[in-house]
Amino acid sequence: MFVTLLREWVSTPATHYRLFHNFTRQDFFAQFTASIGGFLWLFMTPIVNIIIYSFVFGYIFQIRAVEGFGETQFVIFMMIGYLPWFAFAEAVSKSTGLLVEKAPLITKVMFPVQVLPVVGTVIPYLTHGIGFGVLLLYLATQGLLSAAWLLLPIVLFFQFLFTMGLVAVLSALCVFLRDIQQMVALGVTVWFFLTPIIYPITMIQDEATRQWFLLNPMHSFVTLYREIVLLGEISPINLQIIIPVSLFSYFFGGWLFMRIRHAFGDVL
Repeated sequence: MFVTLLREWVSTPATHYRLFHNFTRQDFFAQFTASIGGFLWLFMTPIVNIIIYSFVFGYIFQIRAVEGFGETQFVIFMMIGYLPWFAFAEAVSKSTGLLVEKAPLITKVMFPVQVLPVVGTVIPYLTHGIGFGVLLLYLATQGLLSAAWLLLPIVLFFQFLFTMGLVAVLSALCVFLRDIQQMVALGVTVWFFLTPIIYPITMIQDEATRQWFLLNPMHSFVTLYREIVLLGEISPINLQIIIPVSLFSYFFGGWLFMRIRHAFGDVL
């Protein structure tokens, strides 16, 4: 039973490819419905964010370089962690309404509902992945391109698995307990400030306190992105953290979702 559920969960995008593709296409393009700018916003948003943060941190706060990352401007240091985080945060934040919003479809039509958390994770990563690509393209023109960048898709893949597991758990539990929506909204905000995105970890002087950050998987993901892009290297400790945590999140989240999916129609 356990293996069967996991196998069905893992094979969902391939087994139900047409449904997965249609949902993904529909939800992706729905973001630009009645929008004059359309796809232009996918490129303009990260560019405007970079300009704003450059002004705030570079001009107002006068923050220049970050210890351990050479002469890298702080805004670049921050955006390398911010953009992948934003994809994660959006997927998790929207997960609580993923099944609730599709209630009319779930209760009236028989279809593999496990497609929804997969689509709900893919869309934010597609959207914000474009912004991250724009940033990397800019950094490549600044001479930072290195062979270590080939590791970026691997790190992003594990972050995607980690996110999908959380999305599966939260979307499933929210069917039975709607208060999770408010809890997740608050939790994502707290999680953001507990992850060294808008501040370098070196600002925390106490070494013992720094070690506690290793319990936060997103800290390891953000650190890996910065090390790969800016330093051309990778920390084994962070890699050793993200791999088991991501696999556990993905498989446990998938198993839980598949285990209780039959009750969704009755509750919704």
